[in-house]
Amino acid sequence: MSISKQLKIWRCVAIISLCALIAVSGLYAAGIGWKKAAPAHAEPLSLWNEGSGAKKSLIDYVSAVTGSDSKDFIPVEDRIAVFDMDGTLACETFYTYYDTMMFIEYCLVDHPERVSDELKAVAAAIEPGYLADETLARNFAKAYAGMTVEEFYEYVAEFGKKHTRSFENMRYIDNFYLPMVELVRYLYENGFTIWVISGTERTTTRAIVANSPIKDYVLPEHVIGTDFEVKQKGHEDEPSNMNFKYEPGDELVLTGGFIQKNLNGNKSIYVEREIGKRPVLAFGNSGSDTSMMNYALDERNPHLAQAYMIVADDNFREWGKQDWDAKSADYLAKGFIPISMKSDFAVIYPEGIVKAKEQYVPFAYEAALAPAA
Repeated sequence: MSISKQLKIWRCVAIISLCALIAVSGLYAAGIGWKKAAPAHAEPLSLWNEGSGAKKSLIDYVSAVTGSDSKDFIPVEDRIAVFDMDGTLACETFYTYYDTMMFIEYCLVDHPERVSDELKAVAAAIEPGYLADETLARNFAKAYAGMTVEEFYEYVAEFGKKHTRSFENMRYIDNFYLPMVELVRYLYENGFTIWVISGTERTTTRAIVANSPIKDYVLPEHVIGTDFEVKQKGHEDEPSNMNFKYEPGDELVLTGGFIQKNLNGNKSIYVEREIGKRPVLAFGNSGSDTSMMNYALDERNPHLAQAYMIVADDNFREWGKQDWDAKSADYLAKGFIPISMKSDFAVIYPEGIVKAKEQYVPFAYEAALAPAA
């Protein structure tokens, strides 16, 4: 081949490469990013019902803040969306509340030999309508004392393979709402960074998220949850972690101590401390999420922000019993946009998962509660 022909070929290759580079740069300049570029053919929020006001609101918002010529354009680095987990991304109605059922089965089924009679009695006494408050969270922390963080993480992941009695064909890890999973993906593909801000303990939440349908959209470091005390093994009784140093091969263990429940005011405080800027989208399902949502909606937020509340009003596909008229009116008055599970969600769970005949069928825990011989 002549030198002139070789030069022509290399010139063509160079032009093609330059065009490709310009195209990629254009994606970033538009605030999309290569990995987060949404497929042009994808229908936004197809698992939401047509005519849904919440769906239209979400799509209109994303269009407004991602359009480079929009007055409400938000740079990619400031597109932060925060989601509560239980009741917002996944089912929290008892008998399907992941961390509560895990505590019950750890104490009474899987490892009754590891926990005190007091904790067994607490686990056996939990019934529908129980209060998932700080007192219960402190008992959760006590139950897992002595486990390394890795052992605890693995137990959480393994527990998710068990089946709930409230639904047919549902493992605990299958309790994520498909329309909300789709929403997480939609936001991720439009350049949003997704954070999960949960009242469930942090390692538990990380293990759940990492094995859930949203695993590809949420990094472990973007999970904030309730904190149990963790110490270096062999130094559990030291008053300060400054008294020792981590060495290769050392283990980090749960001590049974409790630090903080990530609800109410703690949600806004944790967001500020760990994210360092105000979210522009916030999603919750109860009063314990309002601090986080109000923090996003605060007029001092430099960007256009919106907050949404899930209303569990579907008692046909779910065990929701909330009154839509009362709940939606209350949320609207507070500046939140309500989402109806009954009217806005075209589906809730994967095909084949349906409600059981009874929501709550008590386990027989007599053996676990019997005095030791």
